[in-house]
Amino acid sequence: MKYCGYRTPPGNPPRLTLPAATVTLVLGWGEPLCTFATRGGPPLRTSRSVVAGLHTSPVLGGYRGSGQAIEVDLTPLGAYTCLGIPLAELAGVRVHAEDVLGDDWTRRLTERLAEAPDWDGRWALLDAELGRRMAEGPTPSPVVTEAWDRLLARHGGLTLRQLAQQTGRGGRRLQALFREQIGLPPQTVGRVLRFQRALTLAAGRSYGEPGGPGPGSPAPARSLAALAAESGYYDQAHLSRDFRALAGLTPTRLCDLADDAAATRATVVDGRLTGLFAH
Repeated sequence: MKYCGYRTPPGNPPRLTLPAATVTLVLGWGEPLCTFATRGGPPLRTSRSVVAGLHTSPVLGGYRGSGQAIEVDLTPLGAYTCLGIPLAELAGVRVHAEDVLGDDWTRRLTERLAEAPDWDGRWALLDAELGRRMAEGPTPSPVVTEAWDRLLARHGGLTLRQLAQQTGRGGRRLQALFREQIGLPPQTVGRVLRFQRALTLAAGRSYGEPGGPGPGSPAPARSLAALAAESGYYDQAHLSRDFRALAGLTPTRLCDLADDAAATRATVVDGRLTGLFAH
């Protein structure tokens, strides 16, 4: 569980939130958080506090005015315990936090967070309130915990059949448990983990097509084919398809954003880039 507090000044660019193997809770006060179809377009949805489950498509979000919030990133199993609901209900969606955590709990906590004199006081409040929920919440299945740990350690590089063999459980049983306690089936979670692995490796490096855009252009430091091989994709075409499907951007464009964001304000959870500022 990781906390990130921020105050966003008016005019700050929206952030492109990419698929990641985390469940996000945003507790905000002041201007509401907006999601957009396109930068500069009208908001599709507004809310001060949001819960977002695992997803397989990008989301563009930000504040039209001055936003203040705390973002809590939870592992899926931590979210299952803390939220106390089947995570399949949150897969691919963003809902008002009040719908999951209750009106009274959400309102009371956000008011106390807004009134706290400093960030250390806010972290202490979150530790107490979220810790209490987790102590009272459901316990994840040991089978799911083992399968999740194995999949995470391999950055998604295990098939459903391999997971079933290594955990001694059937594939259908694993799929049902993952949907309940992770939110997505193992194959989809593995795809997201591999994508995040590639994006993290791309940060701080230069990637592109060999030879650059024209005659005489210097070759990039690494090719996209090398990134694909290092990240566990079959080939560069496989990487390109996944990047376009999961992020809506070409690999070169997305790697450039990751490279820029690594030195500035990207959100990093357990070494995985989850948010990029979409200038």
